[in-house]
Amino acid sequence: NGTGVDAVSGATFSSKALKDAVNDAAEQAGVTNKDAFTSNTVETKAQDPIEDTWDVVVVGGGGAGMAAAAQAAQNGDSVLVIEKNAEVGGNTLVSGGQYQSVMPYLVWDPSDPDATTGKGYDGNEYNKVKSVQGCIDELKTILNWSEEPFDEDYYKDHEYVAGDIEELSKHGVVADYLPTLQALKKEIQAYLDWAQPKLDAGTPESDLTLFSTVNLHIFQTYYGGLRQSADKSSWIYGDVDLVSQFIEDGQDLKPWLEDMGSTFVEDTQPTLIGALWYRENQFIGADVDTDGDGQKEEYKGRWGTYFVAPMTSFLNANDHNQIMTRTTAEELIQEDGRVSGVKATMYDGTEVTAHAKKGVVLATGGYAANIKKVVETNEYWDPEYLNEKTETTNRGSLQGDGITMAEAVGAATTGMGYTQLMPISWVDNGDLAFGGGDYAVYINPTTGKRFVDETSERDVLSLGEFRNGIEWNGHKGVFIEIANAATPIPGPYPYQDEDEDGRQYVRTIGELADLLKEEGFDTDVETIKATIEDYDQAIINGTQPADVSKKQFSALIGDCEKNDDGSYKADTYNLDDAKLRIRFLAPSTHHTMGGVAVDTKRHVLDADGKVIDGLYAAGEVTGGIHGGNRLGGNAITEIFVSGRTAANAITEDN
Repeated sequence: NGTGVDAVSGATFSSKALKDAVNDAAEQAGVTNKDAFTSNTVETKAQDPIEDTWDVVVVGGGGAGMAAAAQAAQNGDSVLVIEKNAEVGGNTLVSGGQYQSVMPYLVWDPSDPDATTGKGYDGNEYNKVKSVQGCIDELKTILNWSEEPFDEDYYKDHEYVAGDIEELSKHGVVADYLPTLQALKKEIQAYLDWAQPKLDAGTPESDLTLFSTVNLHIFQTYYGGLRQSADKSSWIYGDVDLVSQFIEDGQDLKPWLEDMGSTFVEDTQPTLIGALWYRENQFIGADVDTDGDGQKEEYKGRWGTYFVAPMTSFLNANDHNQIMTRTTAEELIQEDGRVSGVKATMYDGTEVTAHAKKGVVLATGGYAANIKKVVETNEYWDPEYLNEKTETTNRGSLQGDGITMAEAVGAATTGMGYTQLMPISWVDNGDLAFGGGDYAVYINPTTGKRFVDETSERDVLSLGEFRNGIEWNGHKGVFIEIANAATPIPGPYPYQDEDEDGRQYVRTIGELADLLKEEGFDTDVETIKATIEDYDQAIINGTQPADVSKKQFSALIGDCEKNDDGSYKADTYNLDDAKLRIRFLAPSTHHTMGGVAVDTKRHVLDADGKVIDGLYAAGEVTGGIHGGNRLGGNAITEIFVSGRTAANAITEDN
């Protein structure tokens, strides 16, 4: 069929290389029409039209769609999933894959404050995770947060600096979130009453049990998404009911997925880029009997955890359950004001009419790959930074189809002016590079110095990169990320401590000058070295770097031995011999905050706030949840929760 196809979901790195190799082989074999070969121009012929009926029709086979399908099937409904790509997975398979949700058994428990272990969902005991240097200072900022109504007027005359919670905390809180803040303050105070005497006695913060609660997650989602439009005319933040729902119900995700065969790392709560806290859940894969022989097979990675497990559950529940791939939904069928089905077209032109007796779930994702739509709706980014040359982390299929179909039947939209940029993307193609900021430094290629708190929100990081990075190989905002090569990058990262030309290199500080020169960077390495040494000494001594302060630190850039309590042996510090992981990165579009308006049952709403009968939506196709900026890891939580919520609402409504 040629090579004019999308990269295989979850295998972007390897599939790109495979397509290049196939093209090279075709050229060597003397293919006469290489343009036709690479454009995949295989002739197809439409078959007889297909028309059938299911209880539930799900449009989109990504994370939200598969969650909706699995839950609907478990509720006893027959289900059709319509997926435009050649396989299910959607954008979830090219995401970081971790989901944000505190695991209570791994964190500080006020009912047993000195406990060092907790019982997991599987009944096993796990060591509780440790705090990270800087977390307690952030908790103290929240503890002192003003409970006055949020003062929008203050920011008419003063610049709103996203991510500066020290300043934001002085100017009140949106009324809807006041009860959460008050409850959170009580939780924080109880923790500090336990922790402060230990700190005063010399216990390092990194030797204390981590504080993490549902209320903290809700409140950080609020202030991490509170944003002002570029023209200062409006503010945006997540709807408190939608935010509370996906975070509270996210507590049930792990046992639900594990019951279907998904597997997770049970004893960690890491972080990732722009997450603001340590509450990520790392997938492993799935152990599922997919062929009916009574033996479970192992499926690794996001594909196993988020798709093989729920897909097997959904397909085995009912003989009529079906997935139509390479099929594009084009129109919602509406009869007497009720959405009752979907019209679609298969890859070969075959027309499909899918009737839904109970409801249709839109789970088509966002539109970050539709750069024209992103630019046209933009209310947040300077056009110098976000324009039609901007790359994307998304698959090309993320065009906003579901929003368009929903609008055609009267759906309202919300938050359409806000698109999140991923600050750590590969320069060559815009794909997600994976990682976190707590263990790395971001270097300005011109000055050789740090320019941002690497643990900030994603929009804060991206803006800093545009302002401090350089234009390199045709891309703006390019910066240098440096970390210790022994510190693993979280997520499905393929390189770790290996060189990958144009992307990542492992070098000592003494070898860095030659590397930067080879790559075309005119950066003073001695300045970089001084920057790293100052940064590392701040961590060792429990202070702040001289250039830019940082909320949380989890690792040094250089090498240094540790004491049993987690503190550093300062006299063993060594930067000269440390192996450093150097990456060249830049921002690209990642997640669209805007989408169709929904209520907490995931009914789609019209402009008057009324339910459009028979129509539901889940995942990134919806708006009103993340405000103007999404926390890292919140997407996976929200899409799976909302998929289940929509399916359960269909059951309740019928």
